Amino acid sequence: MDLTFDHRFVKVNGINMHIAEKSPSVAGNGNFDGVLRRPVILFLHGFPELWYTWRHQMVTLSSLGYRTIAPDLRGYGDTEAPESVDAYTSLHVVGDLIGLIDAVVGEREKVFVVGHDWGAIIAWHLCLLRPDRVKALVNMSVVFDPWNPKRKPISSFRSFYGDDYYICRFQRVGLFDSHQKKMGFTLQEYGEIEAEFAKVGTERVLLELLTYRNPGPILLPKGKRYDDPVSLPSWLTEYDVKYYVSKYEKNGFTGPLNYYRNMDRTWELMGSLSNAQVKVPVKFIIGDQDLTYHIPGTKKYIHEGRFKSHVPLLDEVVVLKGVGHFLHEERPDEISKHIHDYFLTF
Repeated sequence: MDLTFDHRFVKVNGINMHIAEKSPSVAGNGNFDGVLRRPVILFLHGFPELWYTWRHQMVTLSSLGYRTIAPDLRGYGDTEAPESVDAYTSLHVVGDLIGLIDAVVGEREKVFVVGHDWGAIIAWHLCLLRPDRVKALVNMSVVFDPWNPKRKPISSFRSFYGDDYYICRFQRVGLFDSHQKKMGFTLQEYGEIEAEFAKVGTERVLLELLTYRNPGPILLPKGKRYDDPVSLPSWLTEYDVKYYVSKYEKNGFTGPLNYYRNMDRTWELMGSLSNAQVKVPVKFIIGDQDLTYHIPGTKKYIHEGRFKSHVPLLDEVVVLKGVGHFLHEERPDEISKHIHDYFLTF
């Protein structure tokens, strides 16, 4: 497998965004003529991932004639991380992506989009706000959540799972001990959970998150111990872990965590989209061991028609048996085939 990618920075929406890109093979599919038409797939990662999570799909799909582009989203990896917590709403990130498409594909051009986890949430919002820029979407793990005036996100999570639910824990900003003060963090920059992560260590935190396979909710009570050994699944190598650790040790978790801290603010800003539908062709894929599939009401929402009512161009739902949250890493070839087979129809 050729794991070489082109890397560059693009100025979008006031920030410098790092992107990885793999150009299509000349011997690609019939949709690629080598000069005039190179179908573009924009990959959007989740937490605690980076562009790197899409490496397998980028290699496979570029060999089939697609131009594949995967950014580090705002605040992640080598992309610039604005200091203000308020600079991480979905509106900010969608603005980044429109700027990216304009810069590297062309103004008014459309792209195929693939999203997972937070990348899926952003992809839904991209399709709501700018359907004119998306040819079709393959989304994974997180269903479209229509705006509900009676259901503010964080209070809803707290009522379901309690204060120890990871998203609720990510909201809190706390005082620092002498270690954080010595590191030079300010209150705005460093939340309570970051302080706990610093004590646990970047590698251990990432291992806990990337190897989580319990379909139940992630709970992070204060004082949680991380003494049990962690075994790497077959799809995650020591090299992969070291790559993630190198980026998170350099830039920290605050940028990515700020997405969670803006869930309520995004909800407030998206009120004008009440009853709006996603009017982009969609294929949705989820693992039956994914914790998102076991959120109360999700299975019923997917399988009893409500999902389709909110996403009328939903062409297919695929539930992969025995697969967890990081399905595109766990089953890379199968996911690449699902993506290719769907996009070939356009």
